[in-house]
Amino acid sequence: MRICGIKLTHDGAIALVEDGRLVFSIEQEKRDNNPRYHTIDNLNAVVVALAEHGVDARDVDEFVLDGWIGDVESHFQVLSGAAPITLRGGPYLERHAEGLINSHDGFGLLLDGKGFPYRSYPHVTGHVASAYCTSPFAKAGQPAFCLVWDGCMFPRVYYVERRGARHLECLFPMYGQAYVVAGLHFGPYNRANYTGWGDRGIAGKVMAYIALGSVDQDIVAVFRELYEERFAADAKLAPHHRGDINSMEASLAALHGFFNASALRFESKSSEDVLASFHWFLEHLLVREMGIALQRHSHLSRSRNLCIAGGCGLNIKWNSALRATGLFDAVWVPPFPNDSGSAIGAACSAMAEHKGFVPLEWSVYSGPALQPSEVPPQWEVAPCSMRELAIIIASNKPVVFLTGRAELGPRALGGRSILAAATSPRMKDHLNGIKLREYFRPVAPICLEDRAPEIFNPGTPDPYMLFEHQTRAEWRHKIPAVVHLDGSARLQTVSRTSKHTVAELLVEYEKLTGIPLLCNTSANLHGRGFFPDAAAACQWGRVEDIWCDGLLWTKTRT
Repeated sequence: MRICGIKLTHDGAIALVEDGRLVFSIEQEKRDNNPRYHTIDNLNAVVVALAEHGVDARDVDEFVLDGWIGDVESHFQVLSGAAPITLRGGPYLERHAEGLINSHDGFGLLLDGKGFPYRSYPHVTGHVASAYCTSPFAKAGQPAFCLVWDGCMFPRVYYVERRGARHLECLFPMYGQAYVVAGLHFGPYNRANYTGWGDRGIAGKVMAYIALGSVDQDIVAVFRELYEERFAADAKLAPHHRGDINSMEASLAALHGFFNASALRFESKSSEDVLASFHWFLEHLLVREMGIALQRHSHLSRSRNLCIAGGCGLNIKWNSALRATGLFDAVWVPPFPNDSGSAIGAACSAMAEHKGFVPLEWSVYSGPALQPSEVPPQWEVAPCSMRELAIIIASNKPVVFLTGRAELGPRALGGRSILAAATSPRMKDHLNGIKLREYFRPVAPICLEDRAPEIFNPGTPDPYMLFEHQTRAEWRHKIPAVVHLDGSARLQTVSRTSKHTVAELLVEYEKLTGIPLLCNTSANLHGRGFFPDAAAACQWGRVEDIWCDGLLWTKTRT
């Protein structure tokens, strides 16, 4: 059975699942140097994505749209070719505790001139389904709790087992967007008198920025006081929030009011300390309430497994804090916890309705293939082995590394990366400079898995950069380019037996230098998705060596 999941709104994507196996997931931002969070405005994108994999729309058994903003249903205005059409979809949240896989059924999905029926499940259903179905728990047939905390919802806890899933409770009435809103009121992204949603892209930047500050318990006390006054005291907020736009605007206004009130109390405090303290406050609130909820629902299962989904699943500090509590036997975060995984989630939702929440067979390297491209003027191309490439990198030259199909989700994992030696303290500044990033932004290490515990604490396998690790003191001077201001690292581990090409490079670099890791940052234009081909990296031109599937593209000196 072929199921095509479609995410039309921001982080637009198309995914195809065939007989329980993910064939592809194409995020629109990873095509043609498109902007981050790119939408699907024309359904022709679906036809093209299917055709690239030898599939006609008529070969698909079921089309599924990810739901969006709305209490009862959502509405989408899109084009099919030149024809404007309106589609109706599922709401943002399920309408009752057992309603996760209640679908909105429609007709009129116009693809290549032919209309198709479709289903649409609530947006939150896709998060639950993508997180659980890709997890080791689904593969082992074990149940799991699932925490979903997205920008426009309160943190929600679900219980998932093969036969079904249900909502248990909201932990507290604060949007995941709180992190972005905090950044609009304090720090380098401060916007005077800001009342809107803000740029969701600053959440990760704020997470990096807080390393400049320290937790101040006096600041924490103010946040706690204002939280109790403005959020916890309003018992009506959490149970009655339904995801309609009016409730969302009211909740957003409450967040801005919260930070406006706090700013009046922090005139003598630095923004770095305020944001670090807010992070600490919210992290401890999350951990505390999750512990209480788990105790309340402990009768459901002997297995203490946790899946994390929603945009807040990209917060490596919160993920690590939940894992460190010891409340859970295992914690799973997919590499696409945010809306980049919603097309996959839509397809998994239909799979769940037909078969229950069964495991999905998948690979993180299921994105777009590299596009063929001609060699531009002032560039030359020659074969280059991994040994030869390791020598170039060891000479302290960064290399754009492009191979195979792109990674799923927002993080470069060795398929669309810029790789560099981590041994020079100047390399981090150089990489941040060429990528037009702030000086306080960290550069991630990509490391051979078996040697990671020697260098990082805990250094446990982390193939998708989703947990925080501390760099061990004896290694900080050896690899300064990947050590963040607070000593932490957003580590990616790679097995030395992996079939992915980046593993071979790491092994060769280790043989040459004794260092089993490299700097790893995404290969993309500022504010855009990954490079779709080598020519795009050449046109960017900020790195003189581009390795692309066995060939080294080198900028000639004039």
